[in-house]
This record gives sequence, structure tokens and C-alpha cells, in this order.
Amino acid sequence: MFTATGNDWAQRAAVLRLRTRMFIDGEWVDGSAEPLSPISPRDGRELPSISAASAQDVDHAVRSARRSFESGVWSGLAPRERGQLLIAFAQKIHDEAEELALTISLEMGKPIREALQTELRAVVNCFRWYGEAADKALDEVPVTAPGSLALVTREAAGVVAAVVPWNFPLTMTAWKLAPALAVGNSVVLKPAEHTTFSALRLAELAHEAGIPAGVLNVTPGTGQIAGRALGEHPDVDVVTFTGSPEVGRKFLGYSAASNGKRVWPELGGKTASLVMPDADLERAVRATADGCFYNQGQMCTASSRLLVPRAQRDRALEIAADVARTSLPSDPFSISTGMGAIVSERQLQSISGFVERAQEQGGELAAGTAERFTAVDGGSYFAPVVLGVTPAHEIAQREVFGPVLSVIGYDDVEDALAIANGTEFGLAAALWSNDLTTVHTLSRRLRAGIVWVNCFEEGDMTVPFGGVKGSGFGRDKSLHAMEKFTDLKTTWIALS
Repeated sequence: MFTATGNDWAQRAAVLRLRTRMFIDGEWVDGSAEPLSPISPRDGRELPSISAASAQDVDHAVRSARRSFESGVWSGLAPRERGQLLIAFAQKIHDEAEELALTISLEMGKPIREALQTELRAVVNCFRWYGEAADKALDEVPVTAPGSLALVTREAAGVVAAVVPWNFPLTMTAWKLAPALAVGNSVVLKPAEHTTFSALRLAELAHEAGIPAGVLNVTPGTGQIAGRALGEHPDVDVVTFTGSPEVGRKFLGYSAASNGKRVWPELGGKTASLVMPDADLERAVRATADGCFYNQGQMCTASSRLLVPRAQRDRALEIAADVARTSLPSDPFSISTGMGAIVSERQLQSISGFVERAQEQGGELAAGTAERFTAVDGGSYFAPVVLGVTPAHEIAQREVFGPVLSVIGYDDVEDALAIANGTEFGLAAALWSNDLTTVHTLSRRLRAGIVWVNCFEEGDMTVPFGGVKGSGFGRDKSLHAMEKFTDLKTTWIALS
């Protein structure tokens, strides 16, 4: 679909037009909170200030969304018409993919190749998929007594607040916007502070594609002000959130303290990649390391724990270390770059702290260091780290959100399962085995919303994404995601 070519991305970034004002009711609006001051992690340079939303600005956006919803300008369209507009929106994104990819690379450090060929491809596919699915959801007619007729219909919930992270800024946004819009809701989007420019441009493209004013509003700002205002707003019907467990639980509290709105949280993970003795060790370890280091390790599904038979631990460390040494960061604007910058200095220091503490606790450093890496002067870069640890180490329990792989040896299958399930998280897991019975038996016992077998990070729009336990209970992707944004209505008609 897209091919990243040329070596002029830095020059193009220098003249890139960045949107800096809130987008409410189809218009650019100034925010009344203290502006955001973004910094590009590529080279540390200051980017243009962004208008930030106060609680009053959020109220303005919610009222705009409510007006558009109640007017029926979007919710009243036939599903097929909404679908056609979502497909037109997808085409707009496709046509402006290079600009959007460059914006993402500039604001959060993702390699331009990955931003274009992976992220934007996923965004376009998502909006197209839900556009095509908009008129495919069916209502129900239960069988009742001859003298009555029962109808079970799905109706759009109303106003949806979408609060999204920065690691896959437009992919996560698409996963939430597309199903919410497909069923007829109006949306207020609060992007992450690090990745606001791309969200604002996305809203502009939606408007250009014909999605009516007020149906998609964007309120940049901090979580403490704009995010909280959305969570507490009495006229927001649904919140869909991806982010940290701490903030996700705050949204549940905001709901309880306001109107009891539905909150769909997706709260991170600590993926275990469980290698059975019969598996191809080399293949499993290399795939796991790649899955841990991809997107600079800034993924909630990052395969950050590699579990191998104790007798194979040393060999696994060697293989993983080899992957780490050949996966060093470089300039995100180079089309040959596979690993870019860490999103911010604060995140870099957090990752470094995890590695330092792991070493202090007796972790065996097989590759990398706790020091920053220099790829572009002034930028925030961190080379991949491989550590030999035990399940009790802090780094084997907490989400690092960086390119740090923990290798853990296990004694037997029961020990392996106890380790794999032994964190607060339950988003994803991977299982490597060539034995069919082992695959079916263990995949059922892994406490995770997603289990990959002999692969990693595979799937498409047809299957749901989400977790269990401390990873929350939200679900993105697939037809199931549309259910989050609808209400069931029962209509009972007496025929006699």
C-alpha cells in the first residue's frame, strides 16, 4: 500500500504544517488551559505550542457532540451511508498518509518506515473495515407467543469519549473511532499529549471527507484536566481508554462519581513468551526479542518476558543478545531505520531506572546498558537490553514500556505456567510448541485475552484485542468492538 522512499524526510519535516488548535464543531478553536509544549524526541527540538482544553472547553466539545447526535445528522443516517463516509475518510487518510506518518515520526520518534508502512496501513484498513461492516450488524427477533412480537435492537449510546495513548497514536485512535462512528455515535477525542498533531490532522481529514461538524471533536490537553473532565462529564455516555492501570482506574472512579457511564479500559500488559522444550529455540527467541524491541519496546503487548527451560537459559540469552546488538536505534527519518527514539526524556529515564534496579537486584546483563544511546544529537534513544532475571525481580513484574527483555528459566510446565500467569496483567501471551496437545492444553491455561501460538503479534481486524485481570476488560477490533458503543433495546408489541 505504502512505500517509504527518499532521503528528504528531514527537509519535509522542516516545512511541515502542524495543526495547533482544538477542533470542535467543525472549527479550529483556541483552548483556555495552559498550552502544551511538545518536544520532538528525534533531536530534542521544541515543536509549536498546542492549545489545551480546560474543563469548560471539554464541556463545549461534549455539547457539540450531543447536538450533532440528537440532530440525527450522523446517528440518523442509514448505516450504509455512514459506512460510505467512513470509507471516504479512509481514502483521505490514504491520500495524506505520508504527511501523517511524518507527523507521527516527528512527535513520538517512530521510524518513518514503520509509521507509513505499518501504522498508516493499519489505520486505513481499520476505517475501511468498519465502513464495510456498518450495515452488516443485525438486530434480533426472538420467537415469542403468537399474540406478540419482540424486537431486540441496538442503538448508538450517544456521546463517546476516546482517550488514547501515544505509542500507536493513530492506530489506537482508529480502533476506537471507527466502531463508535460506524454505529452512529458522536465522539470527543483526547489524544496523548505527545501525539496531538497527528490527531488534529486526522479530525480535519474526517471533516473534509464529509463527516458532519460536531461528530468528531478533538480536545488536546493534560490527563489531569481534559481527561478528567471527560471522565466526570455527566453527558458522556461511554469512555474508551487505553493507557496505564493507574489512569484507567481513575476513569472508573470518575464514572462512579458522576453518571455511572460505561468505561472500557485497556490497561497494558507483561507478555510472557513461553517456549516449550520441543520448540525451535532459535526461532522462538528471535521472534520474542523482535517482539520486545519493536516500536522501541513501547507496546502494551511487547514480549518482555521470555520463559525457557532452565537448561536452555544460557543459550536463549546468547540468541537474544545477538538480536539486541543488531537492533540499535538510529535516525527515525532514515528509511533504513528499524528502531527510533523513545517518546520522551522522562520515559527514557524510567526505562534506564528499571535496568539499573534489575542489575542491583542481581540481574545478569547480557546486552545493552542502562545508559542513553546517541543516534541523533539531542534525541532520546535507548539501545535494547537483555537481562537474565528471576520471576521475583521488579523488571519481571512491572511494565517497562521500553526495549528490555527479561529471560527467565523454568523447571517444568507447572512452573512455567505459574511464572507466565504470575503478574497482575493478562493482556497477551505467546506459546511455542510443536505438540498439538500441549498447544491446546496450555493455551487454555494461560490467563490472557490473546494467545499467539508459534508466532507473535499476528491477527487482523476480524479478531478482538484486549485482556483480563489487571489489563482491563476493554476490547478493540472486530465486530465485538461495535457492541461497546451500543445499547440494547427491547420492544414488545402486543398483536392481540
